[in-house]
Amino acid sequence: MFEHPQLEALYAVVRLGSFDSAAAQLAVTPSAISQRIKQLEDRLGMILVERGQPCRATPAAEKLLRHRDQMHLLETTLARDLGRDSDTRAPVRIATNADSLAAWLLPVLAPLDGFFYDLVLDDQDHSDVWLKRGQVSAAISSRPQALQGCDCYPLGSLHYIACASPAFVDRYFPDGVSAEAISQAPVLTFDTKDKLQRDWVTRKLGVTVPMPTHYMANTQAFVEAAQLGIGWGLNPTPLVREALADGSLVDLDPTLTFATPLFWHVNRLTAPALAPLTRAMRAVRLDDL
Repeated sequence: MFEHPQLEALYAVVRLGSFDSAAAQLAVTPSAISQRIKQLEDRLGMILVERGQPCRATPAAEKLLRHRDQMHLLETTLARDLGRDSDTRAPVRIATNADSLAAWLLPVLAPLDGFFYDLVLDDQDHSDVWLKRGQVSAAISSRPQALQGCDCYPLGSLHYIACASPAFVDRYFPDGVSAEAISQAPVLTFDTKDKLQRDWVTRKLGVTVPMPTHYMANTQAFVEAAQLGIGWGLNPTPLVREALADGSLVDLDPTLTFATPLFWHVNRLTAPALAPLTRAMRAVRLDDL
């Protein structure tokens, strides 16, 4: 029903944000990209791209792009069934939290050479929304229940350690973690969706405490900021194990276990094409990291 060059032009414009960038990626002129988009819009009788800086997809375009991704995956499954595995590589869009990407996800993806990855970052409590809207084919989420039309598999729990530099601990927590100390000690928070530090304090102290906050939406910077004494925060255990061993970070409460259960959600329509990826995910043992 839809021509491949038109859908690819739409995908490139939306993902790269401009007609010029899309033209460069597809090795055609910007006018050719504009013509393909216009032909698609004329055919459907609706606007697909909100022109601007950057260009954005309309709701109708999002549906078309979802169709594009699904068709690519289904074609890949067919090619594999016909014995053409080496000739095909499927694009797959996955929503994941940043901590998973930094702590364990890449080694899982690396051995799988049948895919092109498009990773969307969002908080683990919100990543399933991308799948619910049909904007991704799979998601790593803290949601334990499967969405309609999707399968859900447990991955185990990603363990976190609340930590800070020794100098920070001496300054703000000389007598241990208390509500008064927490209210004075700057905390590191990934973004406004990040509830880990607040939840840790509630579990530790049994109360909610207002906290002076640094926002730092970068996992590696989060660790480094703690080491430099900018603030305290929760980091995945695999990312701070060496820093805890060499003493550049201190565990604020070694007796408190704090972990986030994670689940792999995959759309059933594209599940056959993503079967190798799902097998790799189901082999993950987060609790052993």
